[in-house]
Amino acid sequence: MGGRTHPGSASTIEGMSSSYVSPRISAAVVGALVGAAAGILLLTAAGTFSFAVTGVFAGLALGVAALAGAVVGVALAPAHTRSNPR
Repeated sequence: MGGRTHPGSASTIEGMSSSYVSPRISAAVVGALVGAAAGILLLTAAGTFSFAVTGVFAGLALGVAALAGAVVGVALAPAHTRSNPR
């Protein structure tokens, strides 16, 4: 006991398997960030062309773009990242 760990044991968070965070979750987060960036560009373009950008429009532009980016990220995420050749 005494604070020693055995090889292969998972007594700390760092020792736990890194597969806890799914590649699909990571892809969804990255997709949402890319979608939010696209929404910001959309708002910038709307402001450039002198459209009245209200808070509701800004929220929808960012929210819909981020949601669409997350969906695309999940759809394009690899199903399996580890290979086990035998």
